[in-house]
Amino acid sequence: MSLAVTVCYYAAGRLGLMGRLVVEDAVVTPIWPPTGVAVAALLLLGARVWPGIALGSFLVIASLTTPGPTTVVTVVSNTAAPLCAFLLLRQAGFRRDMARLRDGLSLVFLGGFGAMLISATAGAGLQVVKGSLDKSEFWPVWLAWWVGDTMGVLLVAPLLLVLAGPAGRFRLRRWKEAAFLGLTTLVLMPMAVLSPMSMLFLVFPLLIWAALRFQLAGSMLCALFASVLTTFEATSGRGAFLHLTDVEIMAKLQAFNGSAALTALLLASVITEQRATRRSVRRACQELAEVLEHLAAGEPSPGPPGTAESRAAPPGGDRDP
Repeated sequence: MSLAVTVCYYAAGRLGLMGRLVVEDAVVTPIWPPTGVAVAALLLLGARVWPGIALGSFLVIASLTTPGPTTVVTVVSNTAAPLCAFLLLRQAGFRRDMARLRDGLSLVFLGGFGAMLISATAGAGLQVVKGSLDKSEFWPVWLAWWVGDTMGVLLVAPLLLVLAGPAGRFRLRRWKEAAFLGLTTLVLMPMAVLSPMSMLFLVFPLLIWAALRFQLAGSMLCALFASVLTTFEATSGRGAFLHLTDVEIMAKLQAFNGSAALTALLLASVITEQRATRRSVRRACQELAEVLEHLAAGEPSPGPPGTAESRAAPPGGDRDP
């Protein structure tokens, strides 16, 4: 299991490095997928896979530069942040199906905003200690690092958790709607991102549509596609990011990615919780209707199978008082 996590972490790291930006002469990634892979792996497989995360982090660093003494600090912080997220989420009663709003909020504030402070602080602080960064440049780099790690958790981890869960029934009508949504997304999102008129707001109706109809699976796929597409356009300085400075590009990209991730994740969690509540109410009404029918017919109300009451009641008759 740890070896599989290592492979996935390394592959996600190489993909994340394709969308690099420079902030204050430091290279940062607006979306760092390995953090999402690490948090999802810990939630699915348990804390025993942490060596795979550490090895994957080491291999990503080794592919960029020659490992040195400071590599240990980076590997430890990159491993400790997802572990902290896992422990905080487990303490908060996080459920992997994310069928409650509290699960979405826990992932945002504990798994993302809170735990990723560790890796961002250690990473940017290490650059200052090494002399690669001036002290005045610490906060811009720290913010970019923190947002990149957090976006990895908010965009990648929910999608992996949904894909690892049980597959639900998907009727033909839903397939047609899903295909239409996918086609609309493929046409509209590039138009919104590539337009120099800054039409990124056109993405959000698609995110809302996906969340309302397909919950986390649809909304997170749309959000991830939009964020990846926007990130690559930002790194090339085209479309909505034309004629902007590096700092302006990073600020605009971070605002868009964060808004897209929060909209998709929290709205889908609310819709999923509401649907689960509606199913519970419908089931309770059906059980109540069955009890009322038995009472109207002069029969004992059916108790849960195997209970003492259901075993004691003679079939077809009332019990003696």
